[in-house]
Amino acid sequence: MRGTDGRDGRRGSGWRARGAGTAVAALVVAGLLPEPALAAPGDTPMAGAQDERDAAAARVAEIGVRLAQAQERVDAARHGAQIALQEYEVRRAAQQQARATADAAAAAAGRAAAELARGREQMAAFARSSYMQGSAAPGAAALVSAQGPAQLVERAALLDAAGSHRVDVLTALTALEEQASAASHAARVAVQAADEAEAVAAGSLADAQSLEVSARAQAAALVDQRRVLQLELAGAEVLLLGAEGEQAAAAARAVAAVAALATVPGPGPSAGAGSPTGTRTTAGAPLASAVATAVAAAESQHGLSYSWGGGDSAGPSYGIPPDTDVYGFDCSGLTEYAYARAGIRIGGTSREQFWRFRHQTVAAGDLRPGDLVFWGETADHTSIYHVALYLGGGRVVHAPQSGDVVRTSAMWFGTDYYGAVRPTG
Repeated sequence: MRGTDGRDGRRGSGWRARGAGTAVAALVVAGLLPEPALAAPGDTPMAGAQDERDAAAARVAEIGVRLAQAQERVDAARHGAQIALQEYEVRRAAQQQARATADAAAAAAGRAAAELARGREQMAAFARSSYMQGSAAPGAAALVSAQGPAQLVERAALLDAAGSHRVDVLTALTALEEQASAASHAARVAVQAADEAEAVAAGSLADAQSLEVSARAQAAALVDQRRVLQLELAGAEVLLLGAEGEQAAAAARAVAAVAALATVPGPGPSAGAGSPTGTRTTAGAPLASAVATAVAAAESQHGLSYSWGGGDSAGPSYGIPPDTDVYGFDCSGLTEYAYARAGIRIGGTSREQFWRFRHQTVAAGDLRPGDLVFWGETADHTSIYHVALYLGGGRVVHAPQSGDVVRTSAMWFGTDYYGAVRPTG
């Protein structure tokens, strides 16, 4: 940047003040900033300034409250959507297990039916043979044609054994019929259970999708509301500082605030302050090699889009509606993938990841790289809505929320910090 002497600096500041004043005046004319009130005849300048300052201060406070309330509603909607998504994923897993059971039952029923068919063929063959030989004992002719007592005794023993075998076949056939009937019934029950589980999962998905769409709409509305309220805030600050005789500075600040509106970022997931909370440390020392692999795997995904329901142990994927065209991870998909690279299964939802290692908790003051940190709505682990991978040095890597990307952030605690666990194989 080229340097300037004092004269150029004064000239520049003069133009900036003049330009700021022009910008604010234009906003007043457009109706975006409130026009400063004029003192009524008989009011002293000091009294008018005091009234303006008090009114502007009250307006600043009011705008701050409205923004905070709007952000709380957005956060609550997002948390509810994340919890609903996990509920769907749990029910989908149950549906998949029920469908696998139904498939196995159907296969067993098929095998039983095939065995029953073979047994019936054997009995039919025996019946045909008996009819054609005119006797229920087709081996009787063998006794008549025996050559001598020794052969007669031998053939009699063989026919007796054959008769016992036919009885055994008949008993086996009866058992096969019972098995086939039981297998067929089990298959029907399993299919019905799978269909019911599928319907429940579909309903859960619909609820989760509705909550997510609502959360995104509220977040978009908050962006618009923030712009409007920032304009109001800028106007209130003009009045507040103008009442104190700093009109030029107020104008410059107002113009700067308006210019920055397009880049005002929304907060991350419940990025509130607060002291560290959580459970005591019951976990042993971390596995250095596993931690290094998991951390490297998570950080290798920096910049990849957040995808609702996306990603698993195999890597990123397209999400579920409304993110079927977004390729990436959700929060638990990223951590599942990271630890899968280290050969450790941690589960596919944030609540499952906590529950699986609930006996290996870590106090906030004992966090180490590789620990999983969680945030939830209540003390119940089913209210957990977000998980991140702790990197050390007060930093985490995570997939924050829709519209964002996998990134590194400062660790936060707040009132909804749930706790941490340390995965092991």
